[in-house]
Amino acid sequence: MFKNKSYIGISFIILIFGIYAVPKIVERIKNDKVVQGDRLDSVNPATAEEGQLIKIGPAPKFELINQDNKKITNETYKGKVYVLEFFFSTCPTICPKMNESMLVLEKSFFGNPNFGIVSITIDPEHDTPQLLKEHANLLGVKSSNWNFLTGDKAYIFNLANKGFNLYAGENKKVAGGFEHSGLFALIDKNGNIRCRNDDFGNPILYYDGLDKKGVRNIQQDINILLEE
Repeated sequence: MFKNKSYIGISFIILIFGIYAVPKIVERIKNDKVVQGDRLDSVNPATAEEGQLIKIGPAPKFELINQDNKKITNETYKGKVYVLEFFFSTCPTICPKMNESMLVLEKSFFGNPNFGIVSITIDPEHDTPQLLKEHANLLGVKSSNWNFLTGDKAYIFNLANKGFNLYAGENKKVAGGFEHSGLFALIDKNGNIRCRNDDFGNPILYYDGLDKKGVRNIQQDINILLEE
């Protein structure tokens, strides 16, 4: 007798659920929204395609010396959109490709006073302001808003690894003696790190400076930030 009542109760709950849920499921199938729940909709971050970029947080402050022996800080780029990288001039592996990608960005936005580039060396003992000047000339850099920066090694490594969370390290076993990320950071006019979402709706954080798609994406997103 008790079991019969339990089955009746369960059947009643299933019936009520069916009356409430089935029409909604059918409606979602009609509209091709089977996997798009209300909760997912409410937390889905804005995408670059919608003209909005994710705000990761404020970029770390920095104060270093450029290729002209001038002090450059994050405040130098206040009101500007800029791209930041860590590199070194004698890098035999990924840096030439990163340099090439930065040159593409320089050419794309050349003459725009609201855009800049920051290249920070992770081998400051070798990359003096004079050598960075020579490196910039060798690359054919024309923009006055592209600064090659040097300073104290410990300060720079801390800025890279703890500030931006972009890996940089010394390793005598690898070509060139240093290891580092090939990623670019994108910073907006207010000093915030910005990015788009990946195909799964997650913030990418940084852009791949070694990949044509990554360079194309950051070009598009620079344009978005320049319009803000």
